[in-house]
Amino acid sequence: MPAKAKKVTKETIITMFMDYVLENEKLPKTVYKFCKVNAIEESDFYLHFGSIDAIKKGIWNTFYTNTVSVIEKNKEYQDFTNREKMLTFFYTFFEVLTLNRSYILFIMDSASGPFKNMEQLKGLRKNIKDFSKGLIADGNAGKNLKITKHNPQLFSEGAWLQTMFLMNFWKSDDSAAFEKTDVAIEKSVNTIFDVFDNTPLENILDFGKFLYKETFA
Repeated sequence: MPAKAKKVTKETIITMFMDYVLENEKLPKTVYKFCKVNAIEESDFYLHFGSIDAIKKGIWNTFYTNTVSVIEKNKEYQDFTNREKMLTFFYTFFEVLTLNRSYILFIMDSASGPFKNMEQLKGLRKNIKDFSKGLIADGNAGKNLKITKHNPQLFSEGAWLQTMFLMNFWKSDDSAAFEKTDVAIEKSVNTIFDVFDNTPLENILDFGKFLYKETFA
């Protein structure tokens, strides 16, 4: 009897896609081309993704879900303060990104415009904003009374702005084990909470000017 074909999962397709991009130094132009090179059926691809653009978005969403999965395995996480939860999120998120650094650098370097405006980041942006809003909504009123009084939308936009800042910093970080990025995470998270605890801000533009004083590339 012929060997049973190996099941094609969402994870295997993502791995194949990232390998294709790095080995060919370009994105596949069509689902047909991608599937033919990887000897899989188009129907298997479409079980998980509707297009090449969908898998590009899906990869970023997977980075996020993998991050949350790791965080939730920490039994102490639910007892952390909001500041500690945000630190844990960013430390873990950038550990996940580092495991996929070659692919991410390729995507960032090939962006035709500002990286933060890329269509494939829309899902990641929503996820991170929702996570940030959750820090305000999940209780913790006794521990973080001031932060809960701030506008959740402003705080979540600030968290996304912070993510883009850190990703651009990480991209250029050549320190061993990306130690400088860890320092930047700690300083930026502490700054964002200090700002929202102590500084009256009316809009995200004021926040961006106060926190970074620079324009993202």
